[in-house]
Amino acid sequence: MTLQDAEIPSRMDTPRARLRPSGLSLALVYILFCSIALVLAIGRNVAPFDSWERAAAALGLVGLAAMAVQFVTSGRFEAVSGKLGIDKIMAFHKQAAYWVLLALVLHPFLYVLPTWLENPDLGTERLVAYLTLPHYRSGVVALGALLVLVVSSILRDRLPWPYEAWRLSHILLALVAVIGGLHHAVTAGRLSMHGPLNIYWLALGAGVVIIILILHGWRWWKLHRQPWRLESVTPLADRMWELDIQPEPKTTPSHYHAGQFVWMTEGSRRAPIFDHPFSIADSPKRPGLSLIIKEAGDFTRTIGSIAPGTPIGIDGPYGEFTLEAHDCDSILLLAGGVGIAPIMGLLRDLAESGDKRPVRLAYAAGTPDNFACLDEIEATKSRLDLRTMMVSEEDGPGWQGVIGRLDRERLDELLEGLERKRTVAFICGPGPMVTGVSDTLLDLGLPMNNIIYERFDYGGGAASRQDRRRTLGFISIGAGLAAATLAFVAVG
Repeated sequence: MTLQDAEIPSRMDTPRARLRPSGLSLALVYILFCSIALVLAIGRNVAPFDSWERAAAALGLVGLAAMAVQFVTSGRFEAVSGKLGIDKIMAFHKQAAYWVLLALVLHPFLYVLPTWLENPDLGTERLVAYLTLPHYRSGVVALGALLVLVVSSILRDRLPWPYEAWRLSHILLALVAVIGGLHHAVTAGRLSMHGPLNIYWLALGAGVVIIILILHGWRWWKLHRQPWRLESVTPLADRMWELDIQPEPKTTPSHYHAGQFVWMTEGSRRAPIFDHPFSIADSPKRPGLSLIIKEAGDFTRTIGSIAPGTPIGIDGPYGEFTLEAHDCDSILLLAGGVGIAPIMGLLRDLAESGDKRPVRLAYAAGTPDNFACLDEIEATKSRLDLRTMMVSEEDGPGWQGVIGRLDRERLDELLEGLERKRTVAFICGPGPMVTGVSDTLLDLGLPMNNIIYERFDYGGGAASRQDRRRTLGFISIGAGLAAATLAFVAVG
């Protein structure tokens, strides 16, 4: 698809009003929800606990509730991730998995700690009983599944499994962990076997079942009931393709904002287990969707061979990599490699809107052969106040752009003449590039809230200052749950 001057009617012109809770309100809701079990357990008439046993019970209650919440922090629910963005919500999902695992590993050990301190042999014998007796077996199975799930997630890039196989195992292990944990709570937990807390766990289990039905039942039905069609596949650069995807006549597309992303499946594999996230490289003012995809994995290495006319499943839109939420006087667009996809979406939408604000675009790639859409970007200068900088790490025949990296000097040059406190920057590219550029922009005077980026690589690596601030926020949520746990022990 190319930019056109003619106005094209679209079925996506009217945005849907969406409730976007703040990050703070979501954090408070999370802490309160995970603490409900503690509130329901206060005053229960059961055999008395000592302080260590009460702490063990509290960790089990909070850990089980938090484990169930993991199903809605997977980035698939816009009501949760719409305000935070996929990058933040997935980072939280990963962080929360660690404290859930820690709480549930400590749960049986704290029960036997007083005995072990008085008599190590008897304490060890008691722990072995907890781990081997049939009465506690569902809890042990749940804990084992959770441990395998977390470890396999940490090692995902090193495992010789296709992405879809890992993802299926992730879902199945999560179900075993939460269902086993709920069974253990209602059959072996002194506080949970009867009364309101028992009802709470049953309701939570029903909620998990409903979530799975939504994610893998209703969405499967929607992918087949509301199909799209691949109109064309166009090569843009070395192993990089642009897909023009159009809705079938019976399909009603959801409105999206430029810069968001969708989960895509194709052909007979239109099921959520097979979908992959791709940024929309298009404007909602134009019909259909454009996706720019680089061959990089099991699914994408065959992207250029998908035949036109193939049914396409589209689930979305998702994400907050959008201009609408940011009041600014000028716009900085920064792309690295295939990160040009959402940047082209933003640029195309600005051009379609005839935006009058200054727009500065920098595009970095490894070699001149890796650049896409250069002619279109150049043509857009006639429609926008646009200045561009193309940066290649290596030289090549006929290359007339910059050679090197997108460093401080070049970013400073791009910002020349712009009011930095009123400039918003959108960055998409490899993790190290995003980290380095975002920190440099802070040094050059952009406010942290005006630097927007999202990544689909959650494997770790260098953290930006924005990442570290976000992590401190996550730690404060964990501290809130720890405080609730200690308060429960204290009132006992």
